[in-house]
Amino acid sequence: MPPRPLVRRRVPTCVLSHAAPPALSDGHAVDRYVPIGSLTKVVTGTALTRMAAAGVLSLDDPVERWLPDAPATGITLLHLARHTSGLPRLPPGRLAPRDPYAAFDRAALHALLPRLGSLAERPPGQEEEYSNLGYALLGEALTAACGTTYEEVGAEYVLRPLDITEMTARPDPDRCLQAPGLFGRPRRPWTMDGAILPAGGLWATPRAVADLVVRLLVERRLGDPAPTWVTSGPLRWHNGATLLASLFAGALPDGAWVVVHRLNGDPDDTDQLGITVLEESRQSRQN
Repeated sequence: MPPRPLVRRRVPTCVLSHAAPPALSDGHAVDRYVPIGSLTKVVTGTALTRMAAAGVLSLDDPVERWLPDAPATGITLLHLARHTSGLPRLPPGRLAPRDPYAAFDRAALHALLPRLGSLAERPPGQEEEYSNLGYALLGEALTAACGTTYEEVGAEYVLRPLDITEMTARPDPDRCLQAPGLFGRPRRPWTMDGAILPAGGLWATPRAVADLVVRLLVERRLGDPAPTWVTSGPLRWHNGATLLASLFAGALPDGAWVVVHRLNGDPDDTDQLGITVLEESRQSRQN
């Protein structure tokens, strides 16, 4: 009996850049909402710097100023934004593998606040360690400072000033593009609209992500980029990954930029594809 052919999941891919028309494959689209994972942190960090510039808060405010259930730990809002708070990557406790953040709501986050000192693995400011928990706390502090929701904070200080409308935590289901399963049925994404939202829960169309990158990094419409962005030589970038989606976004000082979004794809491959597009663009300009 001959072996059955392997059935592989499709990997819908969207590549947007300064150098070429959109490159779409396996059913991806520039105008459908997809999870953007940790690129959400760029919105959170930019809101922080904008609020500081407006005098709503200070970058050096301790966490307990805005979240008074937290003890004095020396952790500031800027520590949270720079991933130098000393807090672990994830909230403590066992996360459900199928939907790890579903139970991590605001009540669960506030229950952690009195334990913040014991949760920290090192003193703040000493070492960088990527922390989704830290950005959940940062988003909660920003909402406390504004007296509103996280989505409204992001809209007021980042999205509306940039004229970006296709970025939200709760997109219209009819406009969402879900990761395809083995037999064509959509795979269920993680639930990330609770306390983890400021760390990775936004959805956006790829064209809105491109607008965000260009208007923040190339045009500098809101001033200097937020400390959320990663700097590697001349490249400023950030990525994002959830169970079913991965993204890379970055720009160079000469105005070159790229956004890569993939469903079902390996995050490392997504990052490499984005870097390759920028490198090929740089080489073509030199030639």
